[in-house]
Amino acid sequence: MNTPYEGIPEDTQNIVYVRPVAVNELPEDVREQAEGLETIYAVHNADGDRLALVKDRQLAFIVARQNDLAPVSVH
Repeated sequence: MNTPYEGIPEDTQNIVYVRPVAVNELPEDVREQAEGLETIYAVHNADGDRLALVKDRQLAFIVARQNDLAPVSVH
C-alpha cells in the first residue's frame, strides 16, 4: 500500500517521542518542581535521551515544534 499519510514526517532525523511519566518515578529534585502533578510528559530523541520534561502533552508538542522537531506519541 502506497497511500501517503500526512501525520508522519518524511525526515525521520527530527522525530522526537512524547510519553507520559509518573512523577513518583522521577528524582526528588524533579518531583519537587512538579507542584502536585501526578503525571508529566517527557520529550525524547531517537536515541532515547530525554530532552525535556513538561507539565502536559500539548505543551510537549508545542515545545518540540518550536524547536523544528516532529513529535509523535509513545504509549
